[in-house]
Amino acid sequence: MTNKRLYMDIHVIQALPPSNINRDDTGSPKTAQYGGVRRARVSSQAWKKAMRDYFRENSQEAGVGIRTKYIVQYVAGKIVKLNPSIDYDSAFEKAEKSLNNAGISTTKEHTAKALFFMGDQQAEKLAEAIIDGKNDKKELQNILKSNPEIDIALFGRMLAEDPKLNTDAACQVAHAISTHAVQTEFDYYTAMDDLSPEDQSGAGMLGNIEYNSSTLYRYANIAVHDFAKMLDDKAATVAACELFIEAFSNSMPTGKINTFANQTLPNLVMVTLRKDRPVNLVSAFEQPVQAKSASGYVNKSIEKLMAEYEKAEKFVDTPISNFCLNAAEQSIDGTGQSCDNLKDLLQKVGQKIKSCLKETGDLN
Repeated sequence: MTNKRLYMDIHVIQALPPSNINRDDTGSPKTAQYGGVRRARVSSQAWKKAMRDYFRENSQEAGVGIRTKYIVQYVAGKIVKLNPSIDYDSAFEKAEKSLNNAGISTTKEHTAKALFFMGDQQAEKLAEAIIDGKNDKKELQNILKSNPEIDIALFGRMLAEDPKLNTDAACQVAHAISTHAVQTEFDYYTAMDDLSPEDQSGAGMLGNIEYNSSTLYRYANIAVHDFAKMLDDKAATVAACELFIEAFSNSMPTGKINTFANQTLPNLVMVTLRKDRPVNLVSAFEQPVQAKSASGYVNKSIEKLMAEYEKAEKFVDTPISNFCLNAAEQSIDGTGQSCDNLKDLLQKVGQKIKSCLKETGDLN
C-alpha cells in the first residue's frame, strides 16, 4: 500500500486581452515556437512567483518560505526574538557561523552567495539550535531539511554548494503558451506636460510598449504522495492541494498590469487525479487553433483539449477522477464531474484526495 502513487493534474484555458505579463530582457512579451508558429509564453517562474504571493496574501494558515540572500539577518532576528538577552551583533555572528557550518557560504558583505529558500519553522528551529550551542553539520542540515513550508515542498530548493540541502519539488509547473499563433504589437504612447507653456506644443515624453493578446493553455501537476510525505500531515496536504488549485486559478503575474489591467479569470479549470503518471495535454495545440468567423479561440481550445484528454487514455490508465469547472460556452459533457464554481471544485477534489491518501496507509 505504501508504494501507491497519486498525481494531480491541473489544466487551465484562459483568455488574456492585450497584455505583457512576462517580458524578456528587451521588454518584449516572452514567446516560444511550437507547432511551427510563434506562441505567446509565460514562464513557469513568473506564475510560481504569483502563486507564492497568493499563498501569502490569502491564507494565514499556509506557511510560506522566504527566498533571500539576507539569510544571516533573518536567522539573527529569530535568535534575538527567542532570547532577547543576546544582542543583535552577537546573534548575527552566531547565525553566520552556523549557516557556514551547515554548508551555506556567505560573502564579505555577510550575505549568502545565492538566494536561499528557508521556511519560518526551519529558521526558528535553527535559531533554537544556535542558542543551545549546537554546531554539528549533520544536525544543522537536518533542521534545514525538516518542516518545509508548503512552497518549499511544492517548488523545491537547490543549493549548488551542498546538494544535501536540496529539496526535490513535489510540483511541476509548465510554461504557459497560447493555443494559437500570435504576433507582437506595439503601443505608441505620449505623455503631456501639465505645466507646459502655451506657446510650446508636443509631448513631454513618448515611447512604446510591446504586447500581445492570447488564449493560454496552462498546466501544472503535484505528486501528491511525495507532497504528503514531505508535510507529514494528511489534513495539511489536502488543504495545500486545494490552495494550490485556487492560487493557480486566481493568481496573475503582475508585469505591466497597471498599464493593461488584464485581470481575467480562467474559462476552464480541469483537475485530474491519476495513479500512474501525470499527463500534460499541450499536444492538443501542436496544430494551432484557427479562429473562424471571429468566433475567438476559447471554445475551440476547450474542444481540442477535451479531445486530447480522451486520446491520452490510449497510453495511460483511466484517471481516478476528473473534475471540470467550465465558464465557457463549449460543452464538456462526459469528461468527468461538473462543478458549479471554484469552491465546489476545491471541495470535491479535496474530498477525493483525502480518500486516496487514506487508502495509501502512509498517513494517519
